[in-house]
Amino acid sequence: MQFKVVKPVFADHASQFVNTMGQFTETILVKKDHWVVDAKSLLGLLAVGLKPGDEVAFEVSPENEEVRQAILGTGLFEEK
Repeated sequence: MQFKVVKPVFADHASQFVNTMGQFTETILVKKDHWVVDAKSLLGLLAVGLKPGDEVAFEVSPENEEVRQAILGTGLFEEK
């Protein structure tokens, strides 16, 4: 799934996002440039430094439409 960052993912936003992704049992990876991090890892997400305009890919295994809806529901990302 390809997304564009619309709000900076730092501090409270990052914590909110990690908590939301933590509700799912699926493996959720965030890919940006050479980075691949677990979407349930606050330190990993902060290390990537997602800012508005960045393009990211999410890999969900097994695929789950609810995860896509949750990602969009955070208001941090929009579909590309």
